[in-house]
Amino acid sequence: MIATAAPPALVAPAPYEVSFGRIAGVAPAGARHVIVRVGGRVLAARVIRGRSFDFEISLPRGEHTITVSSGSLTFVAQHVVGLPAAARPHAAQGTLDPALQSAIVPVARGFSGTSAVFVKDLVTGAGAAWNARARFPAASTLKLAIAVEVLRVLHGKPAPGSWLDAQLRRMLVESSNDSANELEVWLAGSTPAGGARVNELLRLLGLVDTDMYGGYLRDTQARRPIPGRIERRPPFGRGKYTTALDLGRLLVDVHLASGGRGVLAVRCRGEFTPSDARYLLYLLSLVPDRGKLGRYLGARPVVLAHKAGWITSARHDAGLVYYPGGVFVAAVMTWSGGETDADVLAGRVAAAALARLSNQASTRRKK
Repeated sequence: MIATAAPPALVAPAPYEVSFGRIAGVAPAGARHVIVRVGGRVLAARVIRGRSFDFEISLPRGEHTITVSSGSLTFVAQHVVGLPAAARPHAAQGTLDPALQSAIVPVARGFSGTSAVFVKDLVTGAGAAWNARARFPAASTLKLAIAVEVLRVLHGKPAPGSWLDAQLRRMLVESSNDSANELEVWLAGSTPAGGARVNELLRLLGLVDTDMYGGYLRDTQARRPIPGRIERRPPFGRGKYTTALDLGRLLVDVHLASGGRGVLAVRCRGEFTPSDARYLLYLLSLVPDRGKLGRYLGARPVVLAHKAGWITSARHDAGLVYYPGGVFVAAVMTWSGGETDADVLAGRVAAAALARLSNQASTRRKK
């Protein structure tokens, strides 16, 4: 509840965050209307009684500047990534979707190397999986876990342009190993100690098949292949490892936390806030790599928030696909089999999931 005695302010949306369409704040005294615009286009005009306002609208996909006018004041929220209202976080018990399973498993099994897939619709819980508990070298995918721990320790998203903001952006958007190491040092004084802190967080969230194992090799980033040491063929020994299931669950935790729900929000209450989660999703939506999960999504009205990772023989991508009917998580991990084939596999999995789940969403809307 927004206190009516508070000074005029815009509470939601906030800059440098994703938004599911909530418009909330405190209008100046005497105001009777709230008008929401994007790029000069009026999205909503609402009559208000009293000073507080809190309503939901449909935002255009992608990054925008949103202006909210009320009375003599105009509030501006820059760098807001609009997400579909149908994707608002809520709990959904996981269930097997036989049709989706039938579409995904043959694709995964046909990969020439070793593969693992986890997909779940976060609106209905319907999903599919193949080899999802198998451990693979994690590569850069665990930079997402570093970011969660940094925001949890920070108690609030970093100021735009600050050192922490710059390091988080470089680590997630450019996949900078140097920034990942710097943030682990910031967390606990060294990369081994920082990695141990990240592991504590992962165990708190119930992700037991993942190990951070210290820092990263220096001066490499995701725009080119990341050199790294693979100790042995699956199952792997020492070194960073994770599973498609754990990566998927971590992304689900972040998505749910953006609405104050889920295990991350509950177990880190007061530490990792909904604003933190929305900021993190904003950064993940800026990742430029569309050659894996985004390979066949094309110009469709979707937002892909994801983190990829690769080393010599392993290529992965894990992300949230926000589409008009909702959102699903997809994690695809591969070992050997060729770079192009691995990226094509990720793209085919995401495209198959989007086709199946979009049809389900369309059917729900017609009922």
